[in-house]
Amino acid sequence: MDKPSRNLRDYLIVTAAYWAFTLSDSALRMIILLELHSRGMSPLELATLFLFYEAAGVVTNLGGGWIGARFGLRTTLLTGLALQALVLGILTGPGAWLRVSSLITAQAASGVAKDLTKMSAKSYVRMVVPSEEAGKLMRWVAILTGSKNTLKGVGFFLGAILLFYLDYQWACGFLLIGILTALIATALSLPAAQNHSSSKVKIKHLISNDPRINWLSAARVFLFGSRDAWFVVALPVYLATHGGWSHIAIGAFLALWVTGYGLAQISAPNWVGGASKGNTRPPGPNQLGIWTWTLTLPMIALCSALYLDAPPGPVLVIALAIFGVIFASASTIHSYLIVQYAKQDEVSLRVGFYYAANALGRLMGTLLSGWVYQSAGLGLNGLLACLLTSTLLVILATLATTALRRVDAAR
Repeated sequence: MDKPSRNLRDYLIVTAAYWAFTLSDSALRMIILLELHSRGMSPLELATLFLFYEAAGVVTNLGGGWIGARFGLRTTLLTGLALQALVLGILTGPGAWLRVSSLITAQAASGVAKDLTKMSAKSYVRMVVPSEEAGKLMRWVAILTGSKNTLKGVGFFLGAILLFYLDYQWACGFLLIGILTALIATALSLPAAQNHSSSKVKIKHLISNDPRINWLSAARVFLFGSRDAWFVVALPVYLATHGGWSHIAIGAFLALWVTGYGLAQISAPNWVGGASKGNTRPPGPNQLGIWTWTLTLPMIALCSALYLDAPPGPVLVIALAIFGVIFASASTIHSYLIVQYAKQDEVSLRVGFYYAANALGRLMGTLLSGWVYQSAGLGLNGLLACLLTSTLLVILATLATTALRRVDAAR
């Protein structure tokens, strides 16, 4: 088998493992969120629980990029899958283990597992497609990222279904079987050394010295903070406590939103540029700035409608659907630019640094989602406050993108 065919085969194996992990991780997140909310945990306590999940991601992406550069992507991928299996094994144990301390530890370990797996898959696309093939690179990045988010939505629904029909321990046990199957299959089929560096990678190399990557990462922090400021805790808790939605309905809605968001990412190259035949000018910072700024429109419209006492249910569904399509477009350009900017011999380092910023944004958004919702008085007032916070973060993301456009034009 020649090298391009071998690289493609290995990339498909990595991607399949990433898909299996995504289903497991998103289902587990929904199971824990709904189970602990039903046990009386407050929004701020729920946000605190997930903070450890996101905080672990910041460190993991930096360290994982270094490990991937030194020892290969196979090492980081299998470690991520094994950690997730360990987490699910713990959570499948006796019911007495379902305490805040054990769940915090489990969520932190799951955050490490997720980002090791994601960094491996996102790095590998750069090894398969040369940067000069801009259109092809854009399509592959969009397919990988979009399919992951589509499966994430399916995972949310899977978690709600499992918790509805099975008890907590059996639901986690079902996920454990799936992730163990993926771990064994990947270990047996993926060759030993993938993308390891022939030279010693020093710790100082973890931090990017490319201002384009630094500003892109800053924009990523605020962009994903803007999403999670309403998505992680505020919206599901509001729907459960004030919207009268069942666990199944909440899981289905969040699943449909994330699935639609993923499908929009897969299709986004058709309207943001870079994927159509004959298109040799892929999207850059200018297009990213426009799509990021456009996110303020549905948020302002939604906040205005809720303030004027419009029916919350239909307004939320319509406005957040529009937000999802625009957000998917901006996120697709983000994901393309980081693999385009990264040099091939340091791709895992740069992707790791970038997704550490991504995890930092989710960490910030998760904290704000619980704290702002609870501080603003819960209910509709709390949700409205979270949406206004999200709008402010979108504006900050737009400003960071403006700085990126300037440094990119100066090169």
